[in-house]
Amino acid sequence: MYDFSYHKPASVADAVKLLAADPDARAISGGMTLLPALKLRLNRPTALVDLSGIAELRGVRREGNALVIGALTRHYEIATSAEVKAAIPALAELASTIGDTQVRNRGTMGGSVANNDPAADYPAAILALGGTIQTDRRKIAADDFFQGMFATALDVGEIVTAIHLPVPEKAGYAKMRNPASRYSMAGVFVARGPAGVRVAVNGAGANGAFRLAEAEAALSANWSPDAVAGVKVDASSMNGDIHGSAEYRAHLVTVMAKRAVANAG
Repeated sequence: MYDFSYHKPASVADAVKLLAADPDARAISGGMTLLPALKLRLNRPTALVDLSGIAELRGVRREGNALVIGALTRHYEIATSAEVKAAIPALAELASTIGDTQVRNRGTMGGSVANNDPAADYPAAILALGGTIQTDRRKIAADDFFQGMFATALDVGEIVTAIHLPVPEKAGYAKMRNPASRYSMAGVFVARGPAGVRVAVNGAGANGAFRLAEAEAALSANWSPDAVAGVKVDASSMNGDIHGSAEYRAHLVTVMAKRAVANAG
């Protein structure tokens, strides 16, 4: 480790002021990504602004036909929330499969969304549900927010405060996890709701989470696992590494899409 300042503001306004005063400061919530980066000297901020004391960023509530989830709500809280299970059970199931017990009890939805790791689960869910990311400055549609591997529409010092998710008629999720790291090698979230049929993929794409238009068209015509069985994914757009080739991940996307539809019912 190395020297840096540490701040723990009690409000979003105070956190924003601290980040604006120091362009090399970084916000931290659960620390699931930033702490390992600090240990490896991959990130060397002059200050950490700990958001964990900001009560207004926690919790799940229903607003009309949408769920609003505070950015500091932990994976375990989403997985066990009666509100989430009633409105979007697929999201509760997704949250229950993230990492391991320690990660689920420390990691936050907002931190995962802001980091946009290509193997993260939430980006696919938010894209498929047609969600909106709320920050301290504005609201950003999911289609505009996720801009590539570890890249988002967030400006420097901008803080994710909540995620708004329209409640779908049906939704399902399935993923293939690396047996060692538990990270998603390919995950697919499908939803049919206010925004129509939407299908999003995580873990497989070379440029992060993305929507699968071919599967959306197939499911719009026929909502069944068989409808996506013939969808062919271009391997040239897939990620390949020691855990699986691009061709293997392309195949997994189709398999996971079929399972996701089956899970949705």
